Amino acid sequence: MYSSQISIRVRYAETDRMGYVYYGNYATYFEVARVEALRQLGVSYKSLEDRGILLPVADFSIKYILPAHYDDELIIKTHIIALPTARIQFEYQTYRGEQLLNTATTTLVFVDASSGRPVRCPEEILQELKKYF
Repeated sequence: MYSSQISIRVRYAETDRMGYVYYGNYATYFEVARVEALRQLGVSYKSLEDRGILLPVADFSIKYILPAHYDDELIIKTHIIALPTARIQFEYQTYRGEQLLNTATTTLVFVDASSGRPVRCPEEILQELKKYF
């Protein structure tokens, strides 16, 4: 299993009238987390896109446990628990200190930009991930 983590500080604009992080903002937080997880493997989204490989989200699921608030420092732990094929799944846990705030998953598909058809995971990503499995 491959794991990484990032820290995000909640900005005021990301909260709702109740003072909670607006639920839709977690999708953005998880995008930042997975981009950085891949970057730590030595792969950037930009380099994939420059090669004509896109990664649209096919599925997003989240379970909310506790709310986050303005100025909280959130730790988002990101895991890849299986080697990708034409799809890659990320699992996330969001923490404030030791408190688990939510868990989530996203599934993305490797897509050829010109044809719009799924393609296999690029070999360099597989080679980097194999070190963790």
